[in-house]
Amino acid sequence: MTAVPAEHTADRTIDISQTQQTPFMRLVSVELRKMWDTRAGLWLLAVTGGLLVVALGIALLVVALNDDVNLSANEFSQIMVVPVSLLVPVLAIQSITSEWSQRTGLVSFALEPHRMRVVAAKLVTVMVLALATIVLAVVVGAVGTLLAAAITGNDVVWDIEAGQFAWVVANQLAYFVMAFAFGLVLLSTPAAIAVYYIVALLLPVMVYSTLYAFFDWARDVIPWIDLGFAMAPYMGQDMGEGVSTSSTTLMQVVVSAVIWVVVPLVIGLRRVARAELK
Repeated sequence: MTAVPAEHTADRTIDISQTQQTPFMRLVSVELRKMWDTRAGLWLLAVTGGLLVVALGIALLVVALNDDVNLSANEFSQIMVVPVSLLVPVLAIQSITSEWSQRTGLVSFALEPHRMRVVAAKLVTVMVLALATIVLAVVVGAVGTLLAAAITGNDVVWDIEAGQFAWVVANQLAYFVMAFAFGLVLLSTPAAIAVYYIVALLLPVMVYSTLYAFFDWARDVIPWIDLGFAMAPYMGQDMGEGVSTSSTTLMQVVVSAVIWVVVPLVIGLRRVARAELK
């Protein structure tokens, strides 16, 4: 075999030191478009919109049929947050897992070889999506408050407190980032969705709530390992024990966030940085 002269090898080297990187905001805009510009994303958003309408209709029906029920703006907003929190986190998972399951990573990471910049853009879009769901829930909740007042003839109650609202936003951001982190760790859409709903929905509703209601030790342990229970006192949710906020409850939020958000995110970033694209 004839050896290739060193000078010819050097001639084939492409100098990209002066090549400008893809602007970060362009990456963000691309990832935002990819959120809804697919059949899965479009249907998820459409179904979520339908759930919002159904939730609003049920709340107004309850108010209309019960003279003793008068929902305030804060209560309407919390009701509206539930539908947008059920399905939309799937988009956060798909934003990263689709690069492997749909094999688009070869294109994405070829156009922007710095993987962490692409992942950062995806994370920004996930946070934007989480904030958009909160804004939508508040707007629909405000409409529901006005309609309920018109139906019942009661005065409109605008009682959304800034501090409590900030914690609702933090809660929504934490769960969306958690979903994104599970996608990073598993790089599989079905697996990440299953794990997310087990951690975020099934365990708190079916396991933690039962233990919390019957065992004293559970009331001390569960807020340290579940983000929803840890944040509940700050969002005005009564867990049945009249828990007040303190330095301990704040530390419970921090510890549970580290367990379910920070640690999976760090592990996932490390895996994506080393994962082989095929």
